[in-house]
Amino acid sequence: MKSYTEYIWMNTNDRYEIINITSQVESAVKKSGVKEGICLVNAMHITASVFINDNETGLHEDFLEWVEKLAPYGVKKYKHNLTGEDNGDAHLKRTIMGREVVVAITAGRLDFGPWEKIFYGEFDGQRKKRVLIKIIGE
Repeated sequence: MKSYTEYIWMNTNDRYEIINITSQVESAVKKSGVKEGICLVNAMHITASVFINDNETGLHEDFLEWVEKLAPYGVKKYKHNLTGEDNGDAHLKRTIMGREVVVAITAGRLDFGPWEKIFYGEFDGQRKKRVLIKIIGE
């Protein structure tokens, strides 16, 4: 069995962003040489997310509006913010949108359904963060 690890470093311009990272993950799968296996993609920060969905700008705007309604930004709103932080909302948004995805690798490629792509969701951006890609298989 083979194992391959790669990191994607992110530093967004905005506090909230959704970024398509599918091509970086596909590149890592190719470099790994794994033909049959699985690929884990994990946001390694507790205020960021990795998820699979459609690559459609309106949908991404809908996601950001939806999570903002569920967990609005507000310095005094969250007990976490009483510790001197201002990102209590970002922790909740990450929980809603998910920590990681696992995708099957078949014949050396990510085995997606129609329209599926991998996205990095940032909810407390403008600083350096990383995403783990871990590939295992034959």
